[in-house]
Amino acid sequence: MNINVTKAFLPPIEEYQKYIETIFKRVWLTNNGPLLNELELKLKEYLQVPHMLFLSNGTVAIQIAIKALQLKGEIITTPFSYVATTSSIVWEQCKPVFVDIDSDTFNIDPAKIEAAITPNTSAILATHVFGNPCEIEIIQAIADKHGLKVIYDAAHCFGTTYKGKSVFQYGDISTTSFHATKLFHTVEGGAVFTNQPDLLKKMALLRNFGHTSPSTFDGIGINAKNSELHAAMGLNVLKYADEIKAKRKEQWNYYREKLISLDVKFISITEGTDYYNASYFPILFKTEEKLMRSVEALNLQGVYPRRYFYPSLNLLNYVNPTSCPISEQTSKIVLCLPLYHDLSLEEQDMICRILLRIQNN
Repeated sequence: MNINVTKAFLPPIEEYQKYIETIFKRVWLTNNGPLLNELELKLKEYLQVPHMLFLSNGTVAIQIAIKALQLKGEIITTPFSYVATTSSIVWEQCKPVFVDIDSDTFNIDPAKIEAAITPNTSAILATHVFGNPCEIEIIQAIADKHGLKVIYDAAHCFGTTYKGKSVFQYGDISTTSFHATKLFHTVEGGAVFTNQPDLLKKMALLRNFGHTSPSTFDGIGINAKNSELHAAMGLNVLKYADEIKAKRKEQWNYYREKLISLDVKFISITEGTDYYNASYFPILFKTEEKLMRSVEALNLQGVYPRRYFYPSLNLLNYVNPTSCPISEQTSKIVLCLPLYHDLSLEEQDMICRILLRIQNN
């Protein structure tokens, strides 16, 4: 049996079946149904956030955030993230301007942001990489100084808290993903968060074609809604959220302890983080050649880690070439090890043994 980099958590099928039966009785499959509303309420309570909207996925969440803030021109962003962070900017006809990352946290380096600001800059879109919070206060101070909006791609951040609050509460808008591979999931799904009621109302219109009634509209919108079937999965998985987070933290700490003698670099968690959700376990090798040797050895034993994130986004063929040497180097030597709810200690031990053996050969 293969060990992949991630594997979706699934609740007991009979529990999910009960939700499905209620959907079949109501024949209300989508369009802001009762389970979707229940999920939004329970997520707000669980995450301790004032406002959120459940969406079809995390990519459209970024697109709606850009649209709601009416961004134009240039958006400063990170080259070290999943491709959706950059592609959403381009999709919304804005220009991504890449700022290199911090070599320890893997997040955008705030010390380099101001040099990238021009009269055409409208916002900063930063990713909390692997669920590790950015230097939020510094980024906000820069944005306030220059009159810029702030969006956080918080796709990996379910449960992470920073200085006493959910990391989703920071920025003008935060977005997240509830994809099947995430710590909390709805199979496919995502969300937007804001502390500003006017922005929430605007994004609610954008989510549903701009409908203000069955026959009236207020501006342009798209179909970013999610279904009752996805909401049912979310409600079911949410029951196990504390258990999932606790297990993930144990697994993350176990890797850290077992691989302490491995000649690699570990992520540095940002100061001020109250709770890091341990959503991924990245390691940085000294060279790409050492990474590839380790990947080959793991693959031979049916273990499939992932070079996440690779390549550096400033090298995509639809953006202006920009030099980001730290991101480019990091993307060549970073590897995320398997991490998911039913990964056993025995499997983790095997992975660690292979990595340590390759190092010593």
